[in-house]
Amino acid sequence: MTVLIKTLQVILALSILIIVHEFGHFFFAKIFGVRVDKFFLFFDAGDRKLFSTKSKWFIKLCPKAAGWETEYGIGWLPLGGYCKIAGMIDESMDTEHLKTEPQPWEFRTKPAWQRLLVMAGGVLFNFIFAIIMYTSLLAGWGESYISNKGNRIYVNELASEMGFRNGDEILRFDDYVPESFTMLQADLVRNSTEKVTVLRDGDTASFHIDQTLFGEVMNSPGMFDLAVPFVVKEISADSPNSALGLEKGDRIACISGNEVDFVQDAWSILKELRGTEVPVTVIRGSDTLDLEMAVDTAGRLGVFLMQPEITTKEYTVLSAIPAGFRKTFASISDYLKDLKLVATPSTEAYKSVGSFIAIGQIFPSAWDWYSFLNIIALLSIMLGVMNLLPIPALDGGHIVFTLYEIITGRKPSDKFLYITQIIGMLLIFGLMFLAFGNDIARLIR
Repeated sequence: MTVLIKTLQVILALSILIIVHEFGHFFFAKIFGVRVDKFFLFFDAGDRKLFSTKSKWFIKLCPKAAGWETEYGIGWLPLGGYCKIAGMIDESMDTEHLKTEPQPWEFRTKPAWQRLLVMAGGVLFNFIFAIIMYTSLLAGWGESYISNKGNRIYVNELASEMGFRNGDEILRFDDYVPESFTMLQADLVRNSTEKVTVLRDGDTASFHIDQTLFGEVMNSPGMFDLAVPFVVKEISADSPNSALGLEKGDRIACISGNEVDFVQDAWSILKELRGTEVPVTVIRGSDTLDLEMAVDTAGRLGVFLMQPEITTKEYTVLSAIPAGFRKTFASISDYLKDLKLVATPSTEAYKSVGSFIAIGQIFPSAWDWYSFLNIIALLSIMLGVMNLLPIPALDGGHIVFTLYEIITGRKPSDKFLYITQIIGMLLIFGLMFLAFGNDIARLIR
């Protein structure tokens, strides 16, 4: 069931984003009088379609569709989508139009500035969509996060190797002061951190980071866990220790002779002591209490613990609009930093590149509208930024060639555009193989 829910979320999210992106191209093409031959969700490779407005049954159902200029449809190959613009060399590699005289309704006959807007329309609409999503989320739910200030980390082996210690409070990555605890790992690599400053045992300490480990950081989720003190909030009524008189604020400091600074320290100890009674030291204000506590068969003491405070920012509809813009541009900046890392071989960040499998893993196992909208906003930004890369066959490649034409007054030849389109497609296929290969390797591990 979990796999089905995740799969449905991936399909729905990608379908929405593809339609938004291609509609951006479609919108500007129509404004400037360029004919759009096809508007397809997914690819109709081999001219095989799941749905088409040119099919006989649809025309019979809607006779007006026979006169529509554009064929709307759904292909069978779910690797994207496309908007086939007349007179343009695109991913369809259709060059038949080059054999005829240019027509006034073709892309190639329009001024360079109009062609530039047609090509940039997809990216522009992706960013506008993200702004709308973030604005809606902030207005409807606000923004909640665990503040980094005042909270401490519990580290895994990689973090320990880099110099972090359990109980550290991270103050700065170089000169950057992180705000959100859950973004610490991303902030560490995005800022190409060289020196970390922490609060350790009441003193400020600094140490340098080995940046060659950034690749491992990007592939090791959970590097910084929240170090939770073993402080009692309340005791459940059915707890075997309900009669001991534990109070809110009591801190369990020692279990069976083992010091416990944080809840994580107690997990392995309690697991070994399942189903027994153990001596426990409890700190209550300035007093120390020695108690015998029962450990249940699941390795628990039956107490609820104090949880970290959640910082929440509330927004009105009006205040959410500029906040939505800021969040979108901050996300664009963060993703550009991620791509810079991927393009730096020494970081081995390219091993973190993923495909649809990796995308599916970020969706929750149960349907949640807040998470879904948050994820598609981020994916829309990722799709927009990726399409801005100056690779032929992507929008960024077409934009670069058009800007070259505007600046120099010389238009690249159709033959040149065709060759670069082939090169670009090969590069894209190479990236796809890398992404799928990484996903498969992660699944095997």
